[in-house]
Amino acid sequence: MKKVTIYSTPTCHFCHIAKDFFKEKGVAFTDYNVGIDLEKRREMVEISGQMGVPVIVIEDQFIVGFNKPKISQLLGI
Repeated sequence: MKKVTIYSTPTCHFCHIAKDFFKEKGVAFTDYNVGIDLEKRREMVEISGQMGVPVIVIEDQFIVGFNKPKISQLLGI
């Protein structure tokens, strides 16, 4: 199984869509709330160069936003 991490905020609509997609597909993921976790927010910006959420990391690839075709491709689903 591939390592999946999502950097999100509780009020982000696309974050909720991404997490629901992962749950629906049975994909385990680690969720970091960058609204309150400043260390993880810095890590997210370092990885992506972006402040926008969600930032989804699958293995060593990152995606900004919910790009379902790209996420599906990286997960092989």
